Amino acid sequence: MELDKKIKEKRAKIGIVGLGYVGLPLAVEFAKRGFSTIGIDLDKKKVNAINRSENYIQDIPDEKLQGAVRSGKLRARSSYKGVGKLDVIYICVPTPFTPNKEPDISFILEATRGIASELRKGQLIILKSTTFPNTTQGYVQPLLEEKGMKVGKDFYLAFSPERIDPGNPKWTTANTPIVVGGVTKGCTELACLATSQVVATVIPVSNPKVAEMEKLLENIFRSVNIALVNELAQLCDRMGGVNMWEVVEAAATKPFGFMPFYPGPGIGGHCILIDPYYLEWLARQYDFQTKFITLAAETNENMPFHVKNMVVREISKMPVRIQDAKILMLGVAFKKNVDDIRHSPALRVMELLHHDGAKRISYHDPFVPSVHVNGLQFKSISLTKERISQSDCVVITTDHDSFDFDHIAKHAKCIVDTRNATKRVQQARGTITRLGAGV
Repeated sequence: MELDKKIKEKRAKIGIVGLGYVGLPLAVEFAKRGFSTIGIDLDKKKVNAINRSENYIQDIPDEKLQGAVRSGKLRARSSYKGVGKLDVIYICVPTPFTPNKEPDISFILEATRGIASELRKGQLIILKSTTFPNTTQGYVQPLLEEKGMKVGKDFYLAFSPERIDPGNPKWTTANTPIVVGGVTKGCTELACLATSQVVATVIPVSNPKVAEMEKLLENIFRSVNIALVNELAQLCDRMGGVNMWEVVEAAATKPFGFMPFYPGPGIGGHCILIDPYYLEWLARQYDFQTKFITLAAETNENMPFHVKNMVVREISKMPVRIQDAKILMLGVAFKKNVDDIRHSPALRVMELLHHDGAKRISYHDPFVPSVHVNGLQFKSISLTKERISQSDCVVITTDHDSFDFDHIAKHAKCIVDTRNATKRVQQARGTITRLGAGV
């Protein structure tokens, strides 16, 4: 097989459609391994940045991207022109949901049409975007076969879900095991071969639907377990005297049958919030209700409301109206030590507080210079002791390692801590209210 030989000899030309958190690290890895790699993204700012060796993904070391571009192995373009010259093409585009929480696979379909415009015999297409089962075979395959070519005979098609954990230096694109499911046995073998050039461990499964469902399981598993501890945290807050963080730590001492998950202000990022609704939508096609999974998703989405109420309650104890209260949010990224604000619960809390009349909201985040909330632009302020002490309420929504919580507690009048970040604080100027601490 010609493509098999090309891949093994590193003569295969690689295409990556979508140069975001998934696509760009993958493109850099292929270029690093000596493959001629073309990145395709309709965002010209991203394309121009890459071609100038300017990095915009935190998890990629600057020198790694610069080396890939300088070597001539990585280039980027903003159109599908010339896609027919590529041998292996990965689709790494976003899969959001609609306002009605139904799947939006328009980016996948657009990318597929772009590839189909120059599809030729012998090409391998691998979809990596998280989606519902049957997307690969029910939507992507028919578009690629429109001109008469057949999968497994004229071209090859597989699904291989991304496994990216932003801010995790231990598990990267290169060493995180990856699942691959092809439409035919030959598709699976080729997709495994191509992926194994940059990933240490590749696990084949019987078909794309298994791989698609497997990805949903990964993320929904987290959603359900986070919802469990979030619900119990709210119960602990009502009961009093039971600290949910201590409960989880105690349970985690069991050496089998338990995995610790922790409460928080909600969930963010691209997948965990969205995927339960992708599965719910699919289940309805089969007259099935994913009640348990959907309820867990709703529980997590309600957490910003709970946090907002905590803040409002603390301010109500002060001689200041919510409209005049100075509220300082610490961290707006969806998780610690990253610059990713996609579906960040911190932004939702800001939005809810603003809706309730809070007009003097500010934030500090060393990774996020500015954000837009309710049509307003906010810029990260410097975290000085004066800023802290002048705030009526400091809300810890993201526990970045760079935050000095002892210093913050020393100067703050009131802290609402949604991450248990002040657990070890010995002395505080004012009050500290922790989510789920049973106070």
